[in-house]
Amino acid sequence: MKLFNTLALCCSALLLALSISGCQPSQAVFQVRKPPIKDQAPNDDDEEVSHTTYQVSKPLVKDLTLNDEYVCQIRAIQHIEIRSLEKGYLQNILVDEGQSVHKGQLLFQIKPSVYQADVQKSEAEVELSKIELQNNQALVEKDIISPTEAAMSAAKLNKVKAELELAKTHLGFTEIRAPFDGLIGRFGDIRLGSLLEENDLLTTLSDTHRLWVYFNVPEAIYLNYMQNKQKGGSQNVQLELADKQIYPEPGKIEVIQSDFNSTSGNIAFRASFSNPHGLLRYGQTGTILWPKKIGQAVIVPQKSTYEILDKRFISIVDKSGVIHEREIKVDREEPNIYIVSSGIKPDEMFLLERQNKLEKGDKIHYTLIEPKIAFENLKLYAE
Repeated sequence: MKLFNTLALCCSALLLALSISGCQPSQAVFQVRKPPIKDQAPNDDDEEVSHTTYQVSKPLVKDLTLNDEYVCQIRAIQHIEIRSLEKGYLQNILVDEGQSVHKGQLLFQIKPSVYQADVQKSEAEVELSKIELQNNQALVEKDIISPTEAAMSAAKLNKVKAELELAKTHLGFTEIRAPFDGLIGRFGDIRLGSLLEENDLLTTLSDTHRLWVYFNVPEAIYLNYMQNKQKGGSQNVQLELADKQIYPEPGKIEVIQSDFNSTSGNIAFRASFSNPHGLLRYGQTGTILWPKKIGQAVIVPQKSTYEILDKRFISIVDKSGVIHEREIKVDREEPNIYIVSSGIKPDEMFLLERQNKLEKGDKIHYTLIEPKIAFENLKLYAE
């Protein structure tokens, strides 16, 4: 039995050996991946970094007239407080807040009874003094009294006449009238029948036919204005109202405050505006638009630039399509555009839109868009 098992095992081993020797040898196949080549400079025959075609353009160069904007406050040339000059009960209120009044119009009336009585008393004293003077003059002629006594009677008459005029003045103060044409302001803490003290505030009165508009400007703008003024430059400004509408009447700069504000470094300007239709009111606010001419301004779209560490850059594209990073100096910012003072020349090309996947040194296909066409798609404030 053991011999049989041994023979069987030997036969199996022999058959396995013959089977292996009859097969053709095979080779294992490995896929070898070459490592990427880093920092390899492209040859002239190499393809560009991207097959995408990018739009480029050149700066738009043109003469511009832009507005410097300054928050302003509107003040009346004549704006006064109406106050009581006498004590008494407020008998009549003859106007309303916001009402237009003319010079001499009766506004308020204080109960005049006491002051009328003072006038009547003074009138009686004047008559009495006249009689005394006449009697004394007759007695002087008869040498009954001395001329000195007659002179004293004359002086007394002058005194009571002055007192009569004063009483009439106090009576006149019970009628409060408008000193000029204008608009009535808000009433003070008064009502019909209120007991007024001397100098109590009744209301305000503003002459709005012509108004002063105050606004603050930086020192550099002030210096530029003074230089242009000596050359005969325009001093006209416009007023933008709270609803963004432009006030139809032009304004003119008339006065500059004497001192700069030491805290802000600004100085106050004053322009005057006529107000024929009464649209402007005392205390109103708005924005002064001061036109400024810029000759041959170099303009680029805001979307073509990017910021790094508080510096503004633009991607310049040379004629061979290579991208260069260039810092620019923005002289003025307007909606959708920058007016550039340095960093790009009028004949240089730039990427119309910043591409994050592109870096300086990359080579691209590009299509040049004429500046006028490129800027037509922007909502230019300058157009």
